[in-house]
Amino acid sequence: MKPLSLLIEILIILGVMIRNIEAEKHNKKQKERNVTTQVSVNEVKRFLSHILERRKLIKVIYQRENALGKKKIQRKLRIRGIQNKDLSKRNKNHLRKQAKKNFTDEGDQLFKMGIKILQQSKSQKQKAEAYVFFAKAANMGNLKAMEKMADALLFGNFGMQNITAAIQLYESLAKEGSYKAQNALGFLSSYGIGMEYNQAKALIYYTFGSAGGSMMSQMILGYRYLSGINVLQNCEVALNHYKKVADYIADKLEKSESIPVEKVRLTERPENLSSNSEILDWDIYQYYKFLAERGDVQIQVSLGQLHLIGRKGLDQDYYKALYYFLKAAKAGSANAMAFIGKMYLEGNAAAPQNNATAFKYFSMAASKGNAIGLHGLGLLYFYGKGVPVNYAEALKYFQKAAEKGWPNAQFQLGFMYYSGSGVQKDYKLAFKYFYLASQSGQPLAIYYLAEMYATGTGVLRSCRTAVEKRLKFLKKRRCIQWHFSYGIELPFKDIHLARRLYDMAAQTSPDAHIPVFFALMKLETVHLLQDILFFKFTMCWKWMKLDNTLGPYWDLFVIGLIVAVLIFLLRNRYG
Repeated sequence: MKPLSLLIEILIILGVMIRNIEAEKHNKKQKERNVTTQVSVNEVKRFLSHILERRKLIKVIYQRENALGKKKIQRKLRIRGIQNKDLSKRNKNHLRKQAKKNFTDEGDQLFKMGIKILQQSKSQKQKAEAYVFFAKAANMGNLKAMEKMADALLFGNFGMQNITAAIQLYESLAKEGSYKAQNALGFLSSYGIGMEYNQAKALIYYTFGSAGGSMMSQMILGYRYLSGINVLQNCEVALNHYKKVADYIADKLEKSESIPVEKVRLTERPENLSSNSEILDWDIYQYYKFLAERGDVQIQVSLGQLHLIGRKGLDQDYYKALYYFLKAAKAGSANAMAFIGKMYLEGNAAAPQNNATAFKYFSMAASKGNAIGLHGLGLLYFYGKGVPVNYAEALKYFQKAAEKGWPNAQFQLGFMYYSGSGVQKDYKLAFKYFYLASQSGQPLAIYYLAEMYATGTGVLRSCRTAVEKRLKFLKKRRCIQWHFSYGIELPFKDIHLARRLYDMAAQTSPDAHIPVFFALMKLETVHLLQDILFFKFTMCWKWMKLDNTLGPYWDLFVIGLIVAVLIFLLRNRYG
């Protein structure tokens, strides 16, 4: 018993000492943050006061001009002997409408300025400045700014968490028809956060939110009808809700890319660049830059891809992407040639849209048997980009690329047979190629498979399979956030609320019991280590670096270590 009690006493003493030290550090940092934030707020206030003074001046000038205009009109009316009371009313209405328009325009401008600052912000201070603009725009009745402020109050951005105030703002927005507010109120009602726990009311909010255009509300309703949560289980209703979201995403995907080219994947696979880690360490990035400059073609292509799409913490930079691709292409890389063709086909700041140049680089890559180059040539012939539309040539190149396993080419073949573009409609072949492409995660292939199962086109109709395919499609597009789109940020501020959400998840679905058990174990472990051992013990050991130092499964390692220590202590006790 002595080792266990001694360990507990040591941990308690450490905890008290560390809390006191961290409290002093936190207070000191808070004072510094308040000073810097106050400076930025004062600067913004001065700017805003300038706008307001200017607005007052314009208003005074306008009133004077209007008064002179009125006198002239009245003089003419007296001369003519006409007394028109309606004219003064019309003038008043016009002035009122003009003032309202000016007020609305100013609110819109402030909101846009806030968004611009937020998008370009790289520090908390800059983000705080953006929210000053949002607050001012919200005071002027700008609904989008009010939504931003409500979210900030709910999640506690910049230390201004006030769930009650957030709910009041959401309720006000809901009356104005804000579907985001309806969705937020639905979430808060369904979990009883800051308001009465009421599933019936949550369902009403979600229904209004989905009617207003909230994709999240559509997905939540789809899930509820699929699983029978507080509603009668109905696969067809669930399918209808998921269809609306899937149609919206598929339409957006095709429009944003003009032609359906899937976001590039890392075709070259050097270690670390192709890992699951979200952020590439700066020192590793510098090392890879050095290797690229020394002529490592594989690294050049991978860095070009990362800069092309802006992955692993690197900014999207078309100039850097083109720079690395050109170096690799000069060294003979077919993948680099294909990606240069893709850049010129789609067009960007570094490589303006040019079908002839795209054709040139796709041809160079295709001559080396490169699947991306073959697929690119197929697209040019299919859509008539720089060359006459030629479905036979398109089919030939798509087939060659598909044989090499390129999923986008497999999708294009499926689409040709599904729509009868240049070939006779053949739903069996369409299903075959859509299925092959879906196995590699091609999102549009998954979307069309869902359509086929939903309508019974070429396959036996299956509502359940159609729903599963649509869920897979939405997951591929990173649209599945469920209720945790709001809840995910709250548990880290309130561990008791996190436990409650996990418990409710386990009650909702029997399949969730095991993952919830491990999630709770991880939560408790993180809480213990954060409060006592790691985060507050030393600033040298940065908590956020654990994934890099111990690997992605560090939490399981720590849980195992704790279990081993407990077994050791129990053995000593009873041994």
